[in-house]
Amino acid sequence: MKKKIALLAGLGFAQSVVLAQTKPTESVTTLNDVVITTTKNNQKQSQTGKVATILGPEVLGKSHGKTLPQLLAEQAGITVTGATSNYAANKSVFLRGAGSAYAIILIDGIVQNDPSGNGGAFDLRLLPIDQIERVEILRGGQSTIYGSDAIGGVINIITKKGAKQPLNVYGVATAGSYETYKGTIGLEGNVSNFDYNISYTHVKSDGISDAANPMGNTTTFDKDGLKTDGVNAKFGFKFSNNFSINPFVRYNTGTYNYDDGPFTDAANYSILKNIAVGANAVYLLNTGKLTLNYSHQKTSNDVNSAYPALLEGQVNFLDVYYNQQLGKKLDLLLGVDHRDMKLPSAAGNPKTNIFAGYGSLFLHDLSVFNLEVGGRYNKHEQYGENWTYTITPSINLVKQVKLFGNISTGFKIPTLTMLFGTFGANLNLKPEKSENYEAGVEFNFADGKYTLRGAAYKRNLTDAIIYNYPQGYENQISQKTKGFEIEPAVKLGVFSLNGFYSYTEGNEYNFVDNGVADYLFRRPKHTYGATAGLQATKDLFLSVNYRFVGGRTDGDFNSYPAAVVNLPSYKLLNAYAEYSLAKSRVKLFVDTQNILDEKYNEIYGYNSLGFNVNAGVRFNIH
Repeated sequence: MKKKIALLAGLGFAQSVVLAQTKPTESVTTLNDVVITTTKNNQKQSQTGKVATILGPEVLGKSHGKTLPQLLAEQAGITVTGATSNYAANKSVFLRGAGSAYAIILIDGIVQNDPSGNGGAFDLRLLPIDQIERVEILRGGQSTIYGSDAIGGVINIITKKGAKQPLNVYGVATAGSYETYKGTIGLEGNVSNFDYNISYTHVKSDGISDAANPMGNTTTFDKDGLKTDGVNAKFGFKFSNNFSINPFVRYNTGTYNYDDGPFTDAANYSILKNIAVGANAVYLLNTGKLTLNYSHQKTSNDVNSAYPALLEGQVNFLDVYYNQQLGKKLDLLLGVDHRDMKLPSAAGNPKTNIFAGYGSLFLHDLSVFNLEVGGRYNKHEQYGENWTYTITPSINLVKQVKLFGNISTGFKIPTLTMLFGTFGANLNLKPEKSENYEAGVEFNFADGKYTLRGAAYKRNLTDAIIYNYPQGYENQISQKTKGFEIEPAVKLGVFSLNGFYSYTEGNEYNFVDNGVADYLFRRPKHTYGATAGLQATKDLFLSVNYRFVGGRTDGDFNSYPAAVVNLPSYKLLNAYAEYSLAKSRVKLFVDTQNILDEKYNEIYGYNSLGFNVNAGVRFNIH
C-alpha cells in the first residue's frame, strides 16, 4: 500500500487549484489568462510577478464535503492546524511559515479582523463553504496594498452573487460520519438591474472527544461537537452602465465544545458570533474606476469554562481606491483606508485606529517586461508613523517561460490586548516589521496542458512582540523564515494531474523555551501531495488526493514545566465522486477522507477524525 501511495505521489505533487477548472468538452482558460482581482488592478497572471492560486467555482462546487480550513490545507505553502482534527477544534492558518496572525483574510476584498483576540485573526470556522464562489490566494508580503498583518500573504474569499435567471432555488444537503449533517438553502436571481443571493447554512456534528484518553484510563470521555448557523445576503444595484452599489449582510454563529487539554476531559464550550454589514460601490469612468468598500463588523466569544469570559470586538473599515489607465501599458492605483477598532467588553472600552494612504504603478506587456512598484504610508493612533514598499518585476522570456521576483516590506500593528489589556499591556509597542524576498520561474507549454511553477522566498521579521513575564509585552525578537514551493500540473483531455511540494524552515520565539528556537511550532518542513482527476463520462467525475504532512514540533503544556515534543508525520487520502442528474440540475456526491496512519489518534495533541465520509446532494431549480 505504501509503495502505491509513493508512486501516486511521484506522478505529481497535488494542488486542487487547477484540478476542477478543467472541462474536457469545452475550451479551457489557461492559467496565464486568469484575472486576479485581489491585486486591486484586475491583472492577468501573465502580467504580474505575484504568486497567486485561484480556487474557482468548480473547485468549490466539488468541495461541499469539506470545510474551508480543509480546502485551504490542500494548497501549497499553507498549513492549517486542526484541519483534519475534531470539527470543533480551533483552526489556525499558517501561510509560508508565518504565524497564524500574519496572514490577512478578506471577504469580498474587505479586510476581516477580530480585535477581541490576542492575534486579531478571523475565525474561519464561522464561514460555511457553501456561501463561497471563489478563493484567491496571494503568497508573500502584501502590506503595501492591504496594510497590517499581510506579511505571509492574503486569502480573499469571494462570496456568491445573484444568478442570471430571475429566480433560482439552490441547496446542498449532506450527512456523514460522527453524526455530521449540513444543509444549505438559498435564493438567487437577477431582475432588470437588480441581483441578489440570500442563503442559510446549518451544520451540526457530534465529533469526537477533543482530548485523547490517557493509557489505562477506563472513563469514557464525552464527545466535543459543534453547531453552526450562517446567513449570507448579497445584493447588487446597477443604477447605470457606470455606477453600481453592492450591499451585504452576513451573520454567523457557532457553538464549539472543547476540553481542558490534550488528555483532560471537560464540558467547556464557547459561543462565537460574527455579524458584518457594509457595501461595495463602483463608479466607472472613461479610463478609470473608483471603488469604495465599507464594513462594520462585530465579533463576540462567550467562553464557558473554569475561566469564563466574554470577549467582544468591533471594527469599522473604509477603503477607497482609484484605478487609472495612463496608457495601454501603464496603470495607476491610488487609495486610502481607515480602520477603527474597539473592545467594548474590556474595562475603559479601549480603542485605536490606523489611517493609510497607498499607491502603485503597474507597467505591463512592455515587450517582455512587467513591473509593479508601490508604497504605503501608515498613521497609527498609538505608535505613530511607518512606511512599506513593494517592487515586483516579471519577465516573459518567451510565451512559455516567465521569471518573477519581489522585494517588499510588511508590518503588523500591536493588538488592542497588547496595548490596553489586563496583563502586561504596553502603550510604547512598535509595529512588527518584515523584509520579504521572493524569486521564481513559471513554465507553460502546449496551451496550458503542462505547467510548472517554482518559487523561493525569505522573510526577516524584526521587533516581534512577545510576552516577557513579568515585564509584559515587548518588542525584542528577530525571526527568519525561508522556503520554496514547486507546483506542477498536467491536463490531458478528461484527465488532470496537479500538485505541490513545499519546504519551510525558520526560527521564532516560543513560550516553552522562553527564547528563539530553530524550529517553527506546528509547521512542518515538508508537505506534498498529488491530485488526479478524471471526467469518466459526461455525468461522472472522479478524483483522488494524497497528501503528506511532515513531522513538526509543539509544546506539551499538560506537564510542568512545559516541554517541546516532536509530532510524527502523517498521510491523508481523499477520494471524491460526483454524478449529475436531470441535466446537471441535481448532483450526487460522496467525499471520503482517511488518515492513513493507524496510531495518529494516539499521538500528542487533539484527536483526529481518522476515516470520514460525507455524502450529499446539490440541486438548482430555475
